Amino acid sequence: MKPRIKPAEPPFPKEVQERLDALMPAGVPPLALFTMLARDKRLFSRFMASGLLDKGNVGLRHREIVIDRVTALCGSEYEWGVHVAFFGARVSLGEDQIYALVHGAAEDECWADEAEKTLIKICDGLQESCTLSDELWKTAREHFSEEAILEILMLAGFYRTVSYLTNTAALPLEPFAARFPETQ
Repeated sequence: MKPRIKPAEPPFPKEVQERLDALMPAGVPPLALFTMLARDKRLFSRFMASGLLDKGNVGLRHREIVIDRVTALCGSEYEWGVHVAFFGARVSLGEDQIYALVHGAAEDECWADEAEKTLIKICDGLQESCTLSDELWKTAREHFSEEAILEILMLAGFYRTVSYLTNTAALPLEPFAARFPETQ
C-alpha cells in the first residue's frame, strides 16, 4: 500500500528527532504515522502533546483496551496493530480478548472483569452516538472516578482522530505490527 501523504525523511529537525528517539524502542524505526506528521513541526508537536500515553487516571491495561477497541471500531488496522504489538502481551491480553476487541462484544466470555466490560461498552456507545446513555454513565461511575472517565473520553476521541489520520493517509501497516484477526 502506498501512503497518500508521504512521510518526512531524515534528517528530522532536532526537536522532532529527540521526540522520536524517546518514543521508539531501540532499533525500531519511527512509525510512519509519526514521520508523516513530522512533515510539519507544529502538527507533530501538537499531536505528541495530546497522546495520553503517560501515567494517568487510567491504568495501562484499561488504556490499551480503550485504544484497541476504538481503533478496531474505526477500522484502523495500522494503529490497532501497533498497539497490540507493543502492549498486548505487556498488559496480558489473551488471544480471545484480542479477537474480541475487533470482532466481539462486552458480553463475550473472555471479559470476566466488569470494569473491562464497561470500557468496551463505553467505546461502543461513543462510536454509535458520540455520548453515553445515563445508564452507561451510572455503570461507568461504579468502576471509574470522574477524572478517569474524562481520560477515557479523551483517549477514545484522540484515537478516533488517529484512526482518521491512519486510514485517510492510507499508511502502510508496520512490518512488526499485529493484523486484525480473521473472523471465526
